[in-house]
Amino acid sequence: MQSHNENISVFDIFKIGVGPSSSHTLGPWRAAMQFVQLLQTKNILHQVTNVQILLYGSLAKTGVGHGTNIAVQLGLQNADPVTYPVAEISETIKQIAINNILQLGNAHKITFNPQTDIVFLYDESLPYHPNALTFCASTSTNTQIAKTYYSIGGGFVETEEPEVGKFTKAIQLPFSIEDSNELLLHCIKTGLSINEIVLENENAWRSENETKEGILKIYNTIKNCVFRGAHQHGILPGGLEVNRRAAELNLKLLKNKSYNNFEEWIIQIRSGGLQFQYILDWVSCFALAVNEENASFGRVVTAPTNGAAGVIPAVLLYYRIFLLDADLAENLVNEKIIQFILTASEIGSIFKKGATISAAMGGCQAEIGVSSAMAAAALAEMLGGTPRQSLMAAEIAMEHHLGLTCDPVGGLVQVPCIERNTMGAIKAITAANLALQSNPDNAKVSLDSVIKTMWQTALDMNVKYKETSDGGLAINVPLGLSEC
Repeated sequence: MQSHNENISVFDIFKIGVGPSSSHTLGPWRAAMQFVQLLQTKNILHQVTNVQILLYGSLAKTGVGHGTNIAVQLGLQNADPVTYPVAEISETIKQIAINNILQLGNAHKITFNPQTDIVFLYDESLPYHPNALTFCASTSTNTQIAKTYYSIGGGFVETEEPEVGKFTKAIQLPFSIEDSNELLLHCIKTGLSINEIVLENENAWRSENETKEGILKIYNTIKNCVFRGAHQHGILPGGLEVNRRAAELNLKLLKNKSYNNFEEWIIQIRSGGLQFQYILDWVSCFALAVNEENASFGRVVTAPTNGAAGVIPAVLLYYRIFLLDADLAENLVNEKIIQFILTASEIGSIFKKGATISAAMGGCQAEIGVSSAMAAAALAEMLGGTPRQSLMAAEIAMEHHLGLTCDPVGGLVQVPCIERNTMGAIKAITAANLALQSNPDNAKVSLDSVIKTMWQTALDMNVKYKETSDGGLAINVPLGLSEC
């Protein structure tokens, strides 16, 4: 869904949340919290006797596999997806089902039966966006209040009223950016890099120190996610019986040695050398680790979505471990990481404005393709690329994801989603290297042309390839088969 004239912050693109899906888990979770806030604003929360949730379109068809039913219950209880202990999710949902009691807004008990109060409308879609959900509350005074929200991808939530629910910031930014050409013009006129332009815009919202601290918090969440995912064995939940592979690959590459913390771990990874196959395996391991955590209701960072959350961490860690000087001071390492994430965020913003980052609107090109483009641009810039070369890297990465469909087997963010993150990461690295070895003045395709093409492709794509599990691998792979 194109959304021009929208100011998007780095913290809109990179959001801390819970897997497995930003559009089907984090978005509905946030929508439920917004509905609770609406009830509080109207001073009727304690009058509510019952809440029913209607799930439409893609949210209905793949909602169970994506945990939409779980997310809305947690959101109605006002649990914060950024801080809520993921280890408590299962027991919390279990108790609601056993007792048929929900703590609305964490302040008021209501009767709630998940089996009847969450309604999956498989054959109904609303025109504004495929990911629609409506909350209907009944009160003790026999009044009803209903509100429809749209989870438009990346954890963004909208309503049809333009002034409500949007992430648009009512603020004047020093650099207005609607497309990559505008971004490039700002870089040329000022002599600033992409990440410097973005930081100037972020300074309009908050202090530079606050921005940098917030980005490092994002990075710390990424680190924790990768480290945990690379050390967790077992079977992913959901019934497909998909084996976790990151931990096995980690042990194989480190010759069965284990390490207690992230910093110690990456030192040992770096000591293994710079052989192509070795690095390739680690990039895959990082991506697998994140998306296996995502599939297990772990804490991840949208980048720009949960389903594509492994691409940027894999490329970022490739840069930090294998390309940065091992003796570089920590504050300088952190500065490089901040610059990487700033650049990546702007590319994601441009895609959101000119096309979509929702698989339900555009297929997997809108998720893995966008994340690969984000990572490619950031890596190219960190390796000394000019703004033109960075944008060229993003163009190359997306060009070779055009038309990628979203067809999750069983409605789960597992097959083929997890492996696609490894491919998106490798394509990003390749795209960055190609751009750095090229003269962008001779490029035949611009990033804006690719974004326009991606949006046209999204409009043309059959709905069964847009996160509905009605086509592709979702109907040709029997449930229960492993991902191999």
